[in-house]
Amino acid sequence: MNLKVRLALMNFMEFAVWGAYLTCIGLYLSRVGMASEIGYFFAVQGIVSIFMPAVMGIIADKWIPAQRLLGMCHLVAGAFMIAAGWYGYTAGNSSEFSVLFSLYTISVAFYMPTLALSNSVSYNALTKAGLDTVKAFPPIRVFGTVGFICSMWFVDLTGFKSTQNILVTSGVLSLILFCYTFTLPSCPVENSSDRNDNKDPFGLKAFTLFRQKEMAIFFIFSALLGACLQITNGFATPFLESFSSIAEYADTFGVQHSNILYSISQMSEVFCILLITFFMKHFGIKNVMLIAMFAWVLRFGLLGAGNPGPGVWMFILSMIIYGVAFDFFNISGSLYVDMTTDTSMRSSAQGLFMVMTNGIGATVGSLAAQYYVTAHTDTNGMVEWPTCWYAFAAYALIIGVVFALIFHPKKKAEA
Repeated sequence: MNLKVRLALMNFMEFAVWGAYLTCIGLYLSRVGMASEIGYFFAVQGIVSIFMPAVMGIIADKWIPAQRLLGMCHLVAGAFMIAAGWYGYTAGNSSEFSVLFSLYTISVAFYMPTLALSNSVSYNALTKAGLDTVKAFPPIRVFGTVGFICSMWFVDLTGFKSTQNILVTSGVLSLILFCYTFTLPSCPVENSSDRNDNKDPFGLKAFTLFRQKEMAIFFIFSALLGACLQITNGFATPFLESFSSIAEYADTFGVQHSNILYSISQMSEVFCILLITFFMKHFGIKNVMLIAMFAWVLRFGLLGAGNPGPGVWMFILSMIIYGVAFDFFNISGSLYVDMTTDTSMRSSAQGLFMVMTNGIGATVGSLAAQYYVTAHTDTNGMVEWPTCWYAFAAYALIIGVVFALIFHPKKKAEA
């Protein structure tokens, strides 16, 4: 099978696993009485991302080929996600937070590193084939978003979106990907002579990147912007379905099929990923990151201003803008790290990028968002959603302005 097709299929399944539950787990948790804990389920993804991607990146660089480790992680993640779904099925509305959260935590602890590992597998395979990663990777990564969308539509149209079946679906997909990883190209690890002379036994060399002013600023702002990543994933679908209490909006498409409306965000990603090569080459990493930051401002602001009726166009525009906000940050940032780090610590550096974005950033962002939403929820459970969305937009605006003023990458890196 063609290399690009093989990598595209890997990316399809990698993100289909996530798409099965990420955007609608808030609906399921609300149904079983855990609405006030939504932020914790998203924050734990960030907490495990603080150390697990870095640890797995070190292992992939030194001992276990990245494609093999990718499969092992999916095996464990899939098994525990299925266990979480089974517990949700047997316990029903009496599900206990401690049990469900524990099973879910173990699963995501092994899933989150696979986001960086799948990138490493792709970059290594493309480099060995003599291909330009900046040109070749984005079209391959598109299929990850397609997989995410397919899962979102599947759980919505099957009626799974507010049930434990979203967890089971995710787990089954993980096990399928585990089997598929045995067909992927092999990734190199350090040979025995390298190990004998290795002065970095714990793979902490990637953290030396913080000694470079430009990379330190890049990673810090990656964490600050990473705070935005999981906010809409956790709260957008509960926000959309909150309009069901208003008679004029109760039967609108956006309320009845919130996950499908939300999937426009991922459809936008498919198109925006293909723009990355052009924007990276013509505008450089700084401007691409700035575009992403100001896109987050519009993403949140339009959610605050819209409604599922006459104002649904604002929701749709917000979903379209998400493609720019997410891809121009995540994909471009990953490519930037790949191009500015030595091949000997490529997986470790990708893991560090994950630590800063989906780890520290997402953890702080999820917990802060949950606190703010809870603080603006009345005794009847009604949330002042516009106030929340505008506050999140203001945060992204401040980050963008400060980043523009202090981040000045070297001309060589820009090129």
